[in-house]
Amino acid sequence: MSYLDWAESQLAEIELLSSMFSTREELEFSDPFALALLRSYVEGTASKDVPPTSRPHFLIKQKIQPIDVIVSCTYPSEYPSVLPEITVRYGLVNRSQQSQLHLDLSAHLSETCLGEVCVLSAVDWLKDHLHLYTSASSTPAPNQRAPPPAQNPEVFTRLWIYSHHIYNKVKRKSIMEWSKELGLTGFSMPGKPGVVCVEGSRAACENFWARYLVKVLTWKKIMIRHREDIPLIAQEKDNRPARTLDSLRKFSHFEEAMFDPHGNRGNHMDLGQLYQFLNEKGLSDVFQLYFGIEGR
Repeated sequence: MSYLDWAESQLAEIELLSSMFSTREELEFSDPFALALLRSYVEGTASKDVPPTSRPHFLIKQKIQPIDVIVSCTYPSEYPSVLPEITVRYGLVNRSQQSQLHLDLSAHLSETCLGEVCVLSAVDWLKDHLHLYTSASSTPAPNQRAPPPAQNPEVFTRLWIYSHHIYNKVKRKSIMEWSKELGLTGFSMPGKPGVVCVEGSRAACENFWARYLVKVLTWKKIMIRHREDIPLIAQEKDNRPARTLDSLRKFSHFEEAMFDPHGNRGNHMDLGQLYQFLNEKGLSDVFQLYFGIEGR
């Protein structure tokens, strides 16, 4: 891989993390200038002959119940061909346990992610295993595995995903299969640009985005354009009706939606028909978020 390839992977992961951890209380960049240099290099506004020397560094702050955790991450220039520099800070820990955690986390990432972006995988691993490395626990054996937590349906999520294009038949088939596998509803519009909407539990939506679309498939450009998170109410409270996953869904299933394909390659859709489709679902406001103009 070239420096440009590495830089593109780093920027793509930063955009992914920024979409998932949207506040400074969750994600904090210690050197915004380094991030700006990386972006300029990737987007071509800086010289391609001289890769940036500043290395992006950021903190991910999470509560992994009941512990406040800070994941400090620095990108080496050659990341993801080499592992990032990750330090985990948390309470209820002694030095031996923290050293063992870093050894086991590094071994896990080397085994499963080397050559691919891996910060989100590191956070997921910590969610599954941190309880083994606290003062309340005995020191774990190296690479001890804990069963993954059950999917948490306490928040309904709807993700609006934008891609530069969706042409490939394998991608289109994968999007359909993965959404159904995860119990998600919504739609995918192939062509240029590509639009994907998935809705369901927050965990399922984040799995679809991070573990499937971004990690498995290769994209010229893909991002979360808009995100909706709505807490569920299992029972009536203060005279408010219950809010369940199914009651909040706008779609009854997941489908591939085509809107009068046209153009030389048949890869452009009628955006007016897309607007009408969204309007019928009560989602017309999203059109302007995607395309910067009001639909009609």
